[in-house]
Amino acid sequence: MTEKEAPSEIFKERLKAARDLRGLSQGELAGKAGLPPSSIAHFEAGSRKPSFDTLRKLANALEVTTDYLLGRTDDPALAESGDPLYRDVSKLTSRDRELAKDFLKMLAERSHARKKGDDP
Repeated sequence: MTEKEAPSEIFKERLKAARDLRGLSQGELAGKAGLPPSSIAHFEAGSRKPSFDTLRKLANALEVTTDYLLGRTDDPALAESGDPLYRDVSKLTSRDRELAKDFLKMLAERSHARKKGDDP
């Protein structure tokens, strides 16, 4: 993000980047956010700007923070306090936390392999 980049430019870029990160089409994101598919296309083209409520819906559907979508942070990760995985992990025993970490690592590797076409 550059200092001179307009917030509306940042938003449209971040929205598309977050949608790509989650592997969603515009229609799939619209469905998850409860919005018309044309709205996503308009937001990504920069021809429309979301309301506060719509921004929140998009962030929730993409599992990113509104700060990421608005360019206030470069980390697309969901804020820990709002992440159900984070909340649930804090309730696990040390041994179960290690098992969960290994399982999540395996899922991430499987997802990466699928994206590369190594695993159907």
